Amino acid sequence: MRATFMYGPGDVRVEDAPEPSIAEPTDAIIRIVRACICGSDLWPYRGVDAPAWPMAMGHEYVGVVEEVGAGVANVKPGEFVIGSFFASDNTCEICRSGYQSSCVHRQGVGGAQAEYLRVPLADGTLVATPGIPDDDLVPHLLAASDVLGTGWFGALAAQAGPGKMVAVVGDGAVGLLGILSAKQLGAERIIAMSRHEQRQQLAREYGATDIVEERGDEGVEQIKELTDGLGAHSVIEAVGTQESMLQAIDSTRPGGHVGYVGVAHGVELPGQELFFSHTHLHGGPAPVRNYLPKLIDLIWNRRIEPGKVFDLELQLDEAAAGYAAMDERRAIKVLLRP
Repeated sequence: MRATFMYGPGDVRVEDAPEPSIAEPTDAIIRIVRACICGSDLWPYRGVDAPAWPMAMGHEYVGVVEEVGAGVANVKPGEFVIGSFFASDNTCEICRSGYQSSCVHRQGVGGAQAEYLRVPLADGTLVATPGIPDDDLVPHLLAASDVLGTGWFGALAAQAGPGKMVAVVGDGAVGLLGILSAKQLGAERIIAMSRHEQRQQLAREYGATDIVEERGDEGVEQIKELTDGLGAHSVIEAVGTQESMLQAIDSTRPGGHVGYVGVAHGVELPGQELFFSHTHLHGGPAPVRNYLPKLIDLIWNRRIEPGKVFDLELQLDEAAAGYAAMDERRAIKVLLRP
């Protein structure tokens, strides 16, 4: 099969690799129908937190079940399924509390930018759609595998809802789908912090009522001006840098909530400032599995279109060009077709 590997910063190659096989009775093998490149994939691409090389790439996927282990009961060959970037048993006490991404038996799922993928803990990780989806629904379902679920978690963690004013720091796919999520949760006003016209347009389509282009202290001041000097009730942080985290905290009113879902790099919280701010912080890796049934229902019934964040579609063998496009901000998110 063809699969994507990263051999070092900026060095992405699509090569022949052995097809995966069942290793544990709880495994499933799926044929990838669509995969994509995540913003978090750009960290090793840029040489930040680089792992051991080479690295099998990809953790967002939809596909058709080809084979299951003897211990798998919830999915069967021929079903179209969606999974998430962490495999979970969905039965442990932590999973039952809604945090499958911290399952006591959690395993990372990698190597999805390929033609086939082995998914561990398949019963607790994969969710089948009601049938084989129409082709135009597939990108929207793929978004649910990570960025939509992450945006949804960010909005919930920020307690976005009716009567709330929400600000979103970050205009990548997660930030944009955080806007969509806040809108679905009933937020009254949604402020998108974005400097890019194309992303601003999609932000408005997803429910943003205001755009703030400034960053840092100027951006915070703009949020304050739009919220009667108080700050937003709810802020979604979808970048993961020191600047974005502080901007999120400073844009939140006393007693407000920050949902942080950007993978943190070099973030240090100012203890005394945070102490006196009365800001609630909650976030981390999104428990995507928790939300998949609801998100699949919304997509299947065509109530939301999260796949619009895919603004560049390439064949799997062109993955290196997709990484470059996202790194240079020529694309929001790249869809890969095996």
